[in-house]
Amino acid sequence: MGLQARTLVSASWLSNMVKRNLVGPSLRVLDSSWYLPMMNRDSKKEFSESHIPGASFFDIDACSDRTSRFDHTLPSEQQFADYVGDLGIGNDSHVVVYDASDYGAFSCTRVWWMFRLFGHTKVSVLNGGFRNWVAEGHPVSGTYTRPEAVRFTANMNRSWVRSFEDVRENIPTQRFQVVDARPHGRFRGVDPEPREGVSPGHIPGSRCMPFSDFLDDRGMILSTDRLRELFEKSQVDLNKPICGTCGSGVTACHMVLAAHLCGSPGAAVYVGSWYEWFSRAPAEHVVSEAQNQPRGG
Repeated sequence: MGLQARTLVSASWLSNMVKRNLVGPSLRVLDSSWYLPMMNRDSKKEFSESHIPGASFFDIDACSDRTSRFDHTLPSEQQFADYVGDLGIGNDSHVVVYDASDYGAFSCTRVWWMFRLFGHTKVSVLNGGFRNWVAEGHPVSGTYTRPEAVRFTANMNRSWVRSFEDVRENIPTQRFQVVDARPHGRFRGVDPEPREGVSPGHIPGSRCMPFSDFLDDRGMILSTDRLRELFEKSQVDLNKPICGTCGSGVTACHMVLAAHLCGSPGAAVYVGSWYEWFSRAPAEHVVSEAQNQPRGG
């Protein structure tokens, strides 16, 4: 596939790699399933019972800055390098990420983005995820053999990350477009947030593009033409700087992936996202249709 791997790979392509016993040091497959507590799913338990043969489990919470009070804050370069190296991933490995969500993709785009953020472009998303893999009748496994650890070198592209201060300073200047990937109800402030003590709403000036809108009924990522139409309908200019946000920096990466597929590979992510914003921003910077909401810390 060359240095720049295909952004999306099909289940049939990956199944062929599995059948040819090509999953190994040069091709690593990662189940990066992560769920909100309200989903009542145990991603590690599910992986132990059923996954794509040869896959390893990528724990978004474990590969993070554990000292932060916010969910899955980005790890340091060395933390990321050590974590993925322990999964047998080297700088020459082609990495394919997927998750087992009912959507077809939920958390895997975050891991796709993290690899690219840390300088690894040989990373692809399994289109349709585990849902489609199973629907097509491809083999699954309940056994896991930990790969031999290898050395991985990470180099973070810090221009792809936005901080709370960056987003706050952007409110009057609008130097970049803020795109929120949460559902419309949470964005508007009329549906509850899944985290205790956090009320819904949105960052002033942001636009809403729910992550599920980037997927079709089968859980497959929309065609480039349909993705472009979605950005146009949402009044998001792909030729201008974009920053994704969501609840805690996971599903925002769907928008980043979609922009990348449309030829705009530099979209950034506000990793702290709404969880941090609601906790730190002044009341006037929490836009909501609901009235008299309790504030966080």
